[in-house]
Amino acid sequence: MPEPQSILTARRQFAQRGAIADEVMSKAILRSWTRCASHGLHMAARPSVEPMTAGALHQLRDQHDLLRRRCRPELETLCVEAEATHGIVILTNASGFVLERLGCIEFADRTARVALSPGVSWCESVTGTNAIGTAIAERRPIEVRGSEHYFELHGILSCWAAPIIDPKGITVGVLDLSGSAATHRTHALGLVRLAVDQIEHRMFDEGFEHCNVLRFHPDQAMLGTPREGIVVFEDNKLIAANRYGLGLLGLDAEMLGARRFGELFACRLASIADRCQLRNHSGDSFAARLRRPAERMVPKALPPQPSARSLPEPWFDEAVLAARDRAVRMIEADIPVLLQGETSAGKEMFARQVHAHSARSGRAFVAVNCAALPESLIESELFGYVEGAFTGARRHGHMGLLRQADGGVLFLDEIGDMPLALQARLLRALQEREVTPLGGARTVAVDFAVICATHRNLPDLVAAGAFRSDLYFRIAQYTINLPSVRSLADRTALIRRLWNQLGGSDAKATLAPQSEALLAEYDWPGNFRQLVGALRALLTLAEPGQPVTPDMLPAEIRAGALPAMSSPLSVPSADTEPCRIGRLDEMTKHTMRHTLASCGGNVSEAARRLGINRSTLYRRLLSEGA
Repeated sequence: MPEPQSILTARRQFAQRGAIADEVMSKAILRSWTRCASHGLHMAARPSVEPMTAGALHQLRDQHDLLRRRCRPELETLCVEAEATHGIVILTNASGFVLERLGCIEFADRTARVALSPGVSWCESVTGTNAIGTAIAERRPIEVRGSEHYFELHGILSCWAAPIIDPKGITVGVLDLSGSAATHRTHALGLVRLAVDQIEHRMFDEGFEHCNVLRFHPDQAMLGTPREGIVVFEDNKLIAANRYGLGLLGLDAEMLGARRFGELFACRLASIADRCQLRNHSGDSFAARLRRPAERMVPKALPPQPSARSLPEPWFDEAVLAARDRAVRMIEADIPVLLQGETSAGKEMFARQVHAHSARSGRAFVAVNCAALPESLIESELFGYVEGAFTGARRHGHMGLLRQADGGVLFLDEIGDMPLALQARLLRALQEREVTPLGGARTVAVDFAVICATHRNLPDLVAAGAFRSDLYFRIAQYTINLPSVRSLADRTALIRRLWNQLGGSDAKATLAPQSEALLAEYDWPGNFRQLVGALRALLTLAEPGQPVTPDMLPAEIRAGALPAMSSPLSVPSADTEPCRIGRLDEMTKHTMRHTLASCGGNVSEAARRLGINRSTLYRRLLSEGA
């Protein structure tokens, strides 16, 4: 590196004559100074920069969200080095606009005085010679120290930057490490280059599943590292490569799309093994690994999603239909919906109706019963896995249910029964809208609306530490309580509607008035699933033109209408003075009798209040002549 005094002398010479007598500067810096002068920039002037508005910066970051996520691990790693040496690490897009700035807060405040801030462009035509802009112009790693910057104002900085080049040979961004010019950093450029190598290396992990991907290097120990050569062939044509692959073959990015495998290696692509030794036409030998096109991890063929018109007419009353319409508005605004209701209260039917009436109706509806999946499998079923992730994994991996819901609606039923250990991963997936398959290193972006459902009291689970509070507040931004069958005011109308939907009118089968009354009086602890099942059974038993009589009803339905039927149970009045009880067994029976009395003889309601099964209540009160 030239001495500071030599740089100052060179600056005076260049400002006066536009040239340097002695070659004291690197050729890259001199080329940059020449370009800056051609743009009409003056070394002693102050750069004219216009910071973006907050809205424009937000839009810029959104446009480069994939680049930011790909670079996040290296940004975090370099940030540790930057903070230790009182510097900052910067990520820009291909035009030099700053997307991210991390590191020492004190130094970041100092750099803000020279506009080294998010949303500001550091291309050469605006801010003169600097590591970011010059790395873009030169398409290679660059260091610019102190007064090597074109503008005098930037002499307080020393910067090291490398362009990020994608597999197609296109510059997509720049990674930069900047610090005070007074601090000497021997290995700064090496750290930046290594970080960019790792970013570029990961870019080949996705997008080339249909191609032959060849990884090679003269030293076998370098295979699998960021410095291995990577070349990608589609139908024997070279379509992508990293800078090491191009360098080992003596090519540049302009050769992409213009060379075939046989022009580069002394063999045929179809004849080589997955692990092999290759030679090019110059006789150079390489250790190589070939990944051939594999079956892509795509979801199984899903049946066509039903439209709102093709779905069966729901049992919903006007209140539930209004709730459905509100839920549609919620998910279209990307607001999660939580459905509360008893088991079999129709939560999945409601969710399917929301999906069918939403703008996502043409995409997938993926229902996941969190209580039905084994705890050992739920993670792999939700997030998927890559090939070889564990013993017994499918050959080509598994996409996972969250990725299958991409573009549509994800319905998480019985969310309250999800294992606590898995809730953190689900929360991250819902917040970041990205999924990392088991055994994989890369994340996959997903887009789905979220509807959750449970019969459990989630706030109680949160209080008991059995459900994460942050996940609860993430999924319960809008809650809908679905009614049980017994809470409906007009059960007779519901029974008639379901009977006709199931085909009763088509079969010319009718329900006798007494049967209809018994069905309406029963409280249906199994809710709609039990009711529909019972009606289907009766429809099977029905004879055309003949009514379904009470004797054809299941015994529990006939017994459920206790006040209208004779019962062996002795029901005391609700205001009977309790007797003096000594034994626990007698106390239990006494409590049961009074609960039954307070419920007007309704066995099901009394059992619900007592927290026991109806059969248990019958058995205890019928025993010993109770």
